[in-house]
Amino acid sequence: MTKSALMFEEGNREMKSLLGGKGANLAEMTRAGLPVPPGFTITTQACLDYYRQNQQLSENVMKEIESTLQRLEAVSGKSLGDTANPLLVSVRSGAVFSMPGMMDTVLNLGLNDETVVGLARLTGNERFAYDCYRRFIQMFSNVVLGIDHYQFEEIIERKKEERGINDDPALTTSDWKEIITSFKELVHTEDGHPFPQDPREQLLRSIVAVFDSWNNHRARIYRNIHKIPHDLGTAVNVQMMVFGNMGEDSGTGVAFTRDPSTGENRLYGEFLLNAQGEDVVAGIRTPQPIRTLADIMPDVYEQFAATCQKLEKTYADMQDIEFTVERGTLYFLQTRNGKRTAHAGVKIAVDMVKEGIIDKETAISRVDPDQLDQILHRRVDPTAKLHVLTKGLPASPGAASGKIVFDADTAERWAQDGEAVILVRTETTPEDIHGMVASTGILTSRGGMTSHAAVVARGMGKACICGCEAMKVDGKNKVVTVEGITLTEGDLLSIDGGTGHVIQGEVPLIDPELSVEFQELLQWADEFRTLGVRTNADTPADVAKARQFGAEGVGLCRTEHMFMEVERVPIVQEMILAENADERQAALDKLLQFQQSDFRGIFQAMDGLPVTIRLLDPPLHEFLPNMEDLLVERTTLSLQAEVDHIELAKKDALLRKIRALHEFNPMLGHRGCRLGLIYPEIYAMQIEAIFLAAREAVSAGGTVQPEVMIPLVGHVNELKEMRTLVDEIATRIQAESGLTIPYLVGTMIEVPRAALTAEEIATAADFFSFGTNDLTQTTFGYSRDDAEGKFLHQYVDRNILPENPFITLDTEGVGKLVQMGVEGGRRVKPDLKTGICGEHGGEKASIAFCHQTGLDYVSCSPFRVPLARLAAAQASLQKKE
Repeated sequence: MTKSALMFEEGNREMKSLLGGKGANLAEMTRAGLPVPPGFTITTQACLDYYRQNQQLSENVMKEIESTLQRLEAVSGKSLGDTANPLLVSVRSGAVFSMPGMMDTVLNLGLNDETVVGLARLTGNERFAYDCYRRFIQMFSNVVLGIDHYQFEEIIERKKEERGINDDPALTTSDWKEIITSFKELVHTEDGHPFPQDPREQLLRSIVAVFDSWNNHRARIYRNIHKIPHDLGTAVNVQMMVFGNMGEDSGTGVAFTRDPSTGENRLYGEFLLNAQGEDVVAGIRTPQPIRTLADIMPDVYEQFAATCQKLEKTYADMQDIEFTVERGTLYFLQTRNGKRTAHAGVKIAVDMVKEGIIDKETAISRVDPDQLDQILHRRVDPTAKLHVLTKGLPASPGAASGKIVFDADTAERWAQDGEAVILVRTETTPEDIHGMVASTGILTSRGGMTSHAAVVARGMGKACICGCEAMKVDGKNKVVTVEGITLTEGDLLSIDGGTGHVIQGEVPLIDPELSVEFQELLQWADEFRTLGVRTNADTPADVAKARQFGAEGVGLCRTEHMFMEVERVPIVQEMILAENADERQAALDKLLQFQQSDFRGIFQAMDGLPVTIRLLDPPLHEFLPNMEDLLVERTTLSLQAEVDHIELAKKDALLRKIRALHEFNPMLGHRGCRLGLIYPEIYAMQIEAIFLAAREAVSAGGTVQPEVMIPLVGHVNELKEMRTLVDEIATRIQAESGLTIPYLVGTMIEVPRAALTAEEIATAADFFSFGTNDLTQTTFGYSRDDAEGKFLHQYVDRNILPENPFITLDTEGVGKLVQMGVEGGRRVKPDLKTGICGEHGGEKASIAFCHQTGLDYVSCSPFRVPLARLAAAQASLQKKE
């Protein structure tokens, strides 16, 4: 049987799944001879056993914990509960995948009313001993007993006000003794029991609390965001305490071997003198930059810097390191691969290749494609006039504007209503995770660059400013005061996470520029990927932007978007409301000029690359006014004192047309090729515009590759008839000009029958483009708008569905139809071009599926083209492995 508890020296970094990331790294550091306080790890299997036993520790696990604890006592020369020489330990979570700030920690465990006296006697520092005791009561009560942290902080704040002091280190021994008495009274009132004095009871209850924290609300939200499985469990690390709060020759800190915001190769982090570990990340005191340690304790800093370099080379990645200095002696409490912004991730990966630490394949595999959205964050327009209120620490890059909210629940609720919000807090805690997800940016008045807010925001790619001490946040009354200006909930505020500027009102933002490292990484990705990457774009400007990002063509140009511009809508309505063919053709002639101009611009922007143009897809009623709004207008008009009968007649005519076009289920109604078959003159106009624009582009010396896509085909006969129309018009225009325009005609596979009959449809198609948005709707029988608004998120939360199928392709259902379509089509035409143009074309797991299925390309929005290039390379490397 696998042991449930192992001493650090019994493990190694290959045992991550059993020991968790923190435990495996502590084991590796111990084996390497680094100054790591001794301890042991309770395994992830013990956590899973705890859940299998209905959240009870089994007798076997408890026996192993006790025997391993005795080994720790022997190694340390101290005993848990010994009043003369007490062993104090920390109890920390350590999941397989790092989850900063999501699960719980207890420090100074083993203290009680008797051992605190022994600790004071042993260290000769009574104030230190009682400071440790109050910290233990506070953390244990919060983590194990569920008493809110702020209630203890209020007691401390009252004592500081009474004494007229600002900082915790100024509190005396007698102050801490009084505070401890108040703490214990609070615990008795809130919990109904005295604070537990038995250290072994304290230990077992803390282990259980850490196991329980694996499944708390905030941890589950974090795992959902980062796609971490829920069935891994967490390990628990029990480690002998070392103390950073023993005076001015002691301290604690958190450091990264490189800057996690920019990727710059320099030590980055923070340090607090006379403090314990949680003080740095809790945001209660604002720490000093790590470089100040070089002035205060130069020997310690030199040892620390050298060890950081060694750890980075050992793990071949940037490390996030926690350390403590106890009376001038350095101890390492953990190392793990550090969380970083996308900017930093790209720079670190590229730099490490150049430094010979990793190879190109590792660099490509290491950068998460989902994070690349961060690199494409907009920033504040440098030409804008800004009302900068104050400045804080630039904790996570990017800029954001939104309405101020002061709590996570409000942030989530307002965001669901479509509002952009900035979450403003004194400091964030893990309980705020859902509000942080919902916000466009996060602003805190306390905390440093390694605080909870900073670390979580960087991981999410949210703009964040921390430690903005000039700002006074009153969450209870929902106001924030800065430089004499008071802002209330709902007021507009902007933050620049790159500079730390807090700006009043909304600010203009501009698109980002790609770094040299980013472009270099994408060039490496292009060397390894076999899947093409195109863009979904409908205007020359969007096409040009996509090409700048590396798009190799247009995979979907939605022509209906060209109809939606203000000046064109009346003409489209003329076409729909026409009483006869002549009237309709007159409107179509006007639209042809617009369409021809649009296509010409797109061909020029994509000169030499293929452009897939989808003919009109939505039903005609979408271009007409809303029936209910029109009825209100008509009624209001009829009730006026002097009725305008001509205008009233127009409204009535419009209402009749809307009623005639009304459909009970428009998604499955008169749209796509069905529209083209009944009104061929609409498709004829679009086809003519395509080939006239292509002729102009070729005449001007350009190269074009138009691909005409017929939407919503479900039967081969639909495609055959539409193809005939395309071929007739293309042949005529080429004959008139004497120019040869190479073109393809294909279809979008977006209904199940098309995939099921792909062999037949391929006889009339040059290419298949899988429209997986609609294919998902028609396969599941879900209307996306209704499903996502009403039940789909609950399906995902309750694990009825593993993912939202409109975000990540459902490979088991929709994916099988795609596979059938590719295989069926290529049985008839081995060289049939196949691609995907739904939103899944910009999602990494879906891209991996497209690679495995043998598609030729994916197509996505312009700003997701870099993501798709990287994800396609990762899919290629993964298949090779």
